[in-house]
Amino acid sequence: MSWNEAYSRDCAPTLEEIDGYIASPLWLALRGFIEENFASRPSVQHSICSGAPGWNVKYKKSGRALCTLYPQKGHFVCLVCIGNREAAEMSLLVNTLTPYVRSVYQEAGSLNGTRWLMIDVTDEHILADVQKLLCLRARPAK
Repeated sequence: MSWNEAYSRDCAPTLEEIDGYIASPLWLALRGFIEENFASRPSVQHSICSGAPGWNVKYKKSGRALCTLYPQKGHFVCLVCIGNREAAEMSLLVNTLTPYVRSVYQEAGSLNGTRWLMIDVTDEHILADVQKLLCLRARPAK
């Protein structure tokens, strides 16, 4: 059963249910990283977006979107938007990223100056890249 089928629009999952569905230490590591470094709390929201319908977890910092996490069985996808504000720093950072994340960035089309990176977080190296991108989006609280 897909994530979208498991929890209908009228049946919001708890964070514990999302944790159990994903069942990945990378998920817990990223949630912990965000909550500790950005003093951000998760917001479980429902989306009817055709690209990733269903329940997701959003994080914001100072009212600005930090990332959106999309549950998958055994892993998750992280959406990070890189806009004009981050472009100069991103040009320096991009060559330090894993080949996978670098290709996601390079292949992402720009919409109004923003690249929407949908990153499938499947290993520790990709997780580290996502953490770098989040630090680019917002300054950590610490």
